Amino acid sequence: MDTVRAAAPQLAGLVPYDPKYLPAEALLSANESPTDIPPAVREQVRAALAQLELNRYPDPLANGLRDAIAAANGLRREQVLVGNGGDELLFDLALAWGGPGRAFLNLPPTFSVYAANARLTGTRVVDVARTAGYAIDEEAVLARVARGDIDFVVVTSPNNPTGSCAPLGFIERLLQATDALVVVDEAYCEFAGATALPLLEAHENLALLRTFSKAYALAGVRLGYILAHEGVVSELAKVRQPYSVDAVSQAIGRVVFENRAAFQPAIDAIVAERGRVTAALAAMDGVGPYPSDANWVLFRLEGAGGATAAATAAAAWEYLYDQGVLVRDFSSAFMLEGCLRATIGTSEQNDALLAALERFLESA
Repeated sequence: MDTVRAAAPQLAGLVPYDPKYLPAEALLSANESPTDIPPAVREQVRAALAQLELNRYPDPLANGLRDAIAAANGLRREQVLVGNGGDELLFDLALAWGGPGRAFLNLPPTFSVYAANARLTGTRVVDVARTAGYAIDEEAVLARVARGDIDFVVVTSPNNPTGSCAPLGFIERLLQATDALVVVDEAYCEFAGATALPLLEAHENLALLRTFSKAYALAGVRLGYILAHEGVVSELAKVRQPYSVDAVSQAIGRVVFENRAAFQPAIDAIVAERGRVTAALAAMDGVGPYPSDANWVLFRLEGAGGATAAATAAAAWEYLYDQGVLVRDFSSAFMLEGCLRATIGTSEQNDALLAALERFLESA
């Protein structure tokens, strides 16, 4: 035969996730750490890797890393699940709590992968949009889950791409209002200094998702983890891919987690630069930054020269890239029209962003 039958129907209309990585002098588009792991930690990584038997399969559940994470959070091993980045775990959540006849509550604008995973697993997506200022519409969310047909919800805190944390009081009210699994995506919590962990003991329907990719500078390694009650972890383990976290990643993760205090100066520097960049953007005519608790700043551009805000922001993205600065383009995205998102980089990279944006505004 010279043809192939159609793929699964739920793939129709889905667009592959594409963060549009492009070469640039200042890579400020992917919310990565602007600096690599500290040299002393890298030496420990080298020593750990030298001891690996690469002809052997890795620990299927990464139990050594689970134990370290559990101890640091006052939990048991059975309350931790490690995955191939947060992305694998997000898909596992959709597999375990979604599916045909089930529903996922989404709070857009937010990370697009949540809804994509739901659609891939045949899960109905129910949207409760955020307010004009990107706050969660708390009463609307609580009213929607009260109908009893939602199986899981993801509350991103800080929210990507808008930047603000979800109020802890709201998360607690949500947990009390529903038996749906409430996943709090805390991929950027180290930059916020806030977590929903204190709610975990009392709420069986809470799961916290975290990553090594951001604050711990391991975006290239792919490590994420979930903190939850034992029953939730047990269900997720049923759909998790065997050996999904390789031995190299496990070894690097253990070293980095044991040395996580060494990353605090870099985290503090990012937080300080975030404040400086936000203030500089706010001082520019035609630019409106949104408050951020994460390692980026989302900002909206006003229409210039008779162009719409979306067209102006798209032109700004092109101009910045031509100047060697790559930011994330949300100029035409739902509820984000006219917006760009800039990861907080080194002070030099941030200066390059601000100077190039100033030049664009003067020319526009």
